[in-house]
Amino acid sequence: WRCCEVQSHSSRDAGMQTDQSEETIQNLNLQKEAPVDYAGLLSFLQGVEDVVIKELNKNWRSHAFDGYEVNWVDQNETVFCLHSLSCPEAQDQKLQVTSISWNATGSVVACSYGRLDDGDWSTEKSYVCTWNLDRRGLNPKRPDLVVDVPSSVMCLAFHPSQPSLIVGGLYSGEVLIWDTSRIEDPLIWRTGMTDDTHTDPVYQVDWLQDSKHSHHFQILSVSTDGKILVWRTQRDGQLTLVEGFALVAQQIPWSMKLKKRTRGETAVGVTSLSFSCFDPSVFIIGVEGGYSLKCSTAVETAAVPRTGSSVPLKAPAEFAFSPHGGPVYCVSCSPFHRNLFLSGGTDGHVHLHSMLQAQPLISLQLSKKYLFSVRWSPVRPLVFAAATGEGEVQLFDFGKSSQKPAVSVKQASAQTAVYCIEFNFKQPQLLAAGDASGMLKIWQLSSDFIQQGPREMNHLEQLANEVTD
Repeated sequence: WRCCEVQSHSSRDAGMQTDQSEETIQNLNLQKEAPVDYAGLLSFLQGVEDVVIKELNKNWRSHAFDGYEVNWVDQNETVFCLHSLSCPEAQDQKLQVTSISWNATGSVVACSYGRLDDGDWSTEKSYVCTWNLDRRGLNPKRPDLVVDVPSSVMCLAFHPSQPSLIVGGLYSGEVLIWDTSRIEDPLIWRTGMTDDTHTDPVYQVDWLQDSKHSHHFQILSVSTDGKILVWRTQRDGQLTLVEGFALVAQQIPWSMKLKKRTRGETAVGVTSLSFSCFDPSVFIIGVEGGYSLKCSTAVETAAVPRTGSSVPLKAPAEFAFSPHGGPVYCVSCSPFHRNLFLSGGTDGHVHLHSMLQAQPLISLQLSKKYLFSVRWSPVRPLVFAAATGEGEVQLFDFGKSSQKPAVSVKQASAQTAVYCIEFNFKQPQLLAAGDASGMLKIWQLSSDFIQQGPREMNHLEQLANEVTD
């Protein structure tokens, strides 16, 4: 104790630049000049050198710690709810969260309100709301922006690089773009109700990079009228049709192993779409008939019958995959493997598919009710999230199990479906989920779900190479 006190006292005195006692200075000098037996030290090191080198070489060749990565970050083992966000106006009308999107900075989350169950969707007013999670004084019950919309908003998507632009698809079939930086009048572009406009609800919207101008984006919309349409912004505030595709049952290339469920020139309702992360011309769609279809934007075949569209529509389907037991509501292409995608349907199953074969690699029943959304993790090749009709958000890690979720969190009551989930690409520890009660919850993921293991890509490759046909 005395020694510690003297040392701390002397260092404190030195810090204050006061006169030190002569005795303390002599003690410090004695410490500095303590003799070192260099010959003895050298002899010791030479004696153990061979043994140490041998052990280091053995460790270097060892596989004992393969697959283990040192984590210098504090481990957070739990998935917990960071924010529970709601819009009082939407909850008063008992509206549901129909879609979620994170903006380009990863700090702002937007959600659309509408109805995905029974009700008069067409005439009911709905909302698009945004919250900046980085803002001081965040009020979870007061969005930063509330946009009134005359029809139920079925889907939305933030612009990939301009943080204030949001595109939305309506129950009426219309597509709109808002600029959230314009508080008073955010609506800046719309399709209007023309012969080109969708005749059924729009279930997905997205931004497409213009192939001729890389810094320009076009808007893609998907509807149960069987059309996938591409729009361009005009200076007069209009969105005009520049390209389009139509799904007709007779033009789908059914595998010999699949039973064709529809006959004749029947429009095939499209509910979801996901582009390949490796080939911008390839995309997967989910349809009401329970199928997932591989499609291409590079096709030249005209769709039949010819519609009254201002541009000729093309038939994009190239391959049909083994069906679900009901409509497919969600598809998600892997960001880490060019051939893998997930599909989820009203049969409560998620299928892991390779684009190279009709049968799924893995089929998992996640829910006894509908499965509304599946999303691959943007940072973990073996991880995906799913939203169930039983109020759960499930996180799967194929590295741990291909049969059961690694974590299942209760978003809402068992009678309240979770309709949509979205990972945050900029802040991968955040996952947003919206449900039928109108709640938008931000879940903070544990470190397990955001740190990639060294053999993870090998495992993903093994999954992709499993042949089931």
